[in-house]
Amino acid sequence: MKLVRQIIFSVFVFTKLNAQNLPSLLLDKNINATFSITAFDEKTQEWGIAVATNNIYVGNSTVYIEPGIGAFSVIADTEPAYAINGFKNLKEGMSIKDAIESTKNKDEEWFYRQVSGLDKNGNAFAFTGQALEYWQGKSAHIVGKSFVVMGNQLADGVLESMAKTFTESTGTLAERLLKSITSGQNAGGQIQGKQSVALVVKGTQNEWYNQIDLRVDDSKTPFEDLQKLLNYHYGRIRLNQAVNAIKKKNIEKGTKLLAEAQQLLEGWNGIYPKISTAFLLLNDEKTAVAYIKKGLKENPNWKEYLPVFYCLKNHPEIAALLNEKQFTEKDWTNAASTLLTLGREQEAFQILNKKPSSQLYLVFAKAYQKQDKKNLAKEYAENALKLDAKNAEAKLILSQ
Repeated sequence: MKLVRQIIFSVFVFTKLNAQNLPSLLLDKNINATFSITAFDEKTQEWGIAVATNNIYVGNSTVYIEPGIGAFSVIADTEPAYAINGFKNLKEGMSIKDAIESTKNKDEEWFYRQVSGLDKNGNAFAFTGQALEYWQGKSAHIVGKSFVVMGNQLADGVLESMAKTFTESTGTLAERLLKSITSGQNAGGQIQGKQSVALVVKGTQNEWYNQIDLRVDDSKTPFEDLQKLLNYHYGRIRLNQAVNAIKKKNIEKGTKLLAEAQQLLEGWNGIYPKISTAFLLLNDEKTAVAYIKKGLKENPNWKEYLPVFYCLKNHPEIAALLNEKQFTEKDWTNAASTLLTLGREQEAFQILNKKPSSQLYLVFAKAYQKQDKKNLAKEYAENALKLDAKNAEAKLILSQ
């Protein structure tokens, strides 16, 4: 214990002299100046964690979630055993407090840890290791209703701001977590600065594509970057909803969703082709062309998408960009696919008649399958297999 006290005293002295992450330097440990929020949404049955630090890839070792079991955030001198054992203990019926303290009681260096946890019902528990009080800044935790905020080497008021923001905010669990962690940064965050941030949300009712695992591993603007990633996540969902609504002739709803998607997806040029197609479904060639030009301006390699917009071959601004002589079999397939999406079947047939291929026949088979025209879907799948006996998708359509 005498040695421990000497080490703690040394940390105390050096951190008072220099606002660096000195505990990790002096003690040769994986210590991060970190803050996090762990929360549970009873309505959606989701567990989520947002965490930030002045080190790289904070999401790599601090976030642990098993939907239906619980969640753990493990920071300061990170020890994954708290989460690994914690899940095992929860499955065996322990309370969240006992699930964490079971490991703590066997941990000779518990005083360097900071751990928070939630069980399947949102019951919360946390502890802040005693040694952290000697570190520069403030180290503490706050346990609320179905959430915990905690952190070390913080400016004053960070945790209080996070708790208040989360409690008073609305939106999805992911949105509320991001608002909370951002408010902590705006209140002063880590006294040494910022470098990485992560956001993970998982739920028992979520398909894999609705689970959120977003990480900014090294950035001078990690919170802004994470907000952009979350915008992209929800923007893609809005865009898919918009396209589905438009195809079902619910134009008002589709237009509204598309406008929301545009704002959320700004800067993601890889999704501009789908946005352009959505506007073509609305017969808005002007905006569709604007997105094509925008994509080409932002990314020179965007030209690879141009065959998709063969449907605009008569548009003066697009015609000059299309070189049909250089179209490959795959390019013609993409061209026909867009035409079928837009309901321009006869133009797609013209391509099929000029450039028949297994993949082109498959495009028609899939289109007819979506329209529940089973006989036509079967006919074109059979034609696809005649040209390529290995066409797995055509085989699947025939088996159905």
